[in-house]
Amino acid sequence: MAPTAFPDNLPPRWREHLAPQARQPYFKDLTRFLKTEYQAKQKIYPPRDCVLRAFQDVDYDRVRVVILGQDPYHGDGQAMGRSFAVPNELRLKPPSLQNIFKELREDLKTDLPPGESDLTGWAEQGVLLLNTVLTVRAHQAFSHRDHGWESFTDHAIRELNAREAPVIFVLWGSPAQKKRALITNPAHFIITAPHPSPLSAHRGFFGSKPFSKINGFLVDQLGQAPIDWKRISAPKARA
Repeated sequence: MAPTAFPDNLPPRWREHLAPQARQPYFKDLTRFLKTEYQAKQKIYPPRDCVLRAFQDVDYDRVRVVILGQDPYHGDGQAMGRSFAVPNELRLKPPSLQNIFKELREDLKTDLPPGESDLTGWAEQGVLLLNTVLTVRAHQAFSHRDHGWESFTDHAIRELNAREAPVIFVLWGSPAQKKRALITNPAHFIITAPHPSPLSAHRGFFGSKPFSKINGFLVDQLGQAPIDWKRISAPKARA
């Protein structure tokens, strides 16, 4: 499968909203760039079949929350197509995810299941875990920036902005916060904070209480069930 192909199991509503982008000039340029990267035998993350995993996890109409990050982890065995998530089997969790879990524990005054980190449980509850850029060269952060992914994720945000049903957008870090200008529908909610990276977490990510804010919007404003943030992995992933 080509690295930017739209897989057969892309949910129907996202296929409707995203697949036409394949005809756009920027997307054709992106496809050529990635083809060159792979032909040069570069190691690219996440694996090809996981590039659009965030959209595969949560169809368009099921999105309740968007957590938007920067680009995938570039270390071996880390990126899996969901922003900030890594496989449960990975023993050393990335610092950004460790900081997210630290803030989660402080925000909700709760313990978390040890070792769980794939965030499937969040996705199953309607949390779209998206990055602004969806691929990266191994061990080279931001190496696939400015090659077209930003236009693609801009389009996805615009499509969600057009929804009547409210979405809670959580924008962590400068690249994510640049998408704020695309969120013009007053039905939606926006939460911003610095990126949870060790380089910026102490500049306002810690203490931002995003998880309680999200649930406050869901319960008090929208009359919906809260996200169970302690459900980090799906039950089948725990087995």
